[in-house]
Amino acid sequence: MKFQVQVKVMPLKELLDPQGKAVRAGLDNLGLKNISDVRIGKNIDLEVEAKSEQEAIEIAEEASKKLLANPVMEQFEISLK
Repeated sequence: MKFQVQVKVMPLKELLDPQGKAVRAGLDNLGLKNISDVRIGKNIDLEVEAKSEQEAIEIAEEASKKLLANPVMEQFEISLK
């Protein structure tokens, strides 16, 4: 069976997000001063061939740990679509 899996990768909350900070400053310059924080991440959609939903999640988790996310700087969440 094929499963649609979404992996959301974000910088760790403890780390500075330079892209988010730059976008936040840009929004401020555009007059959108009511936005207090911006974090920039990645949204990755995978089509996974697996026997079950649990196996699809496990495959996506392995891919995330080995390639899609840098565990030193990023965290990830996996969900089925």
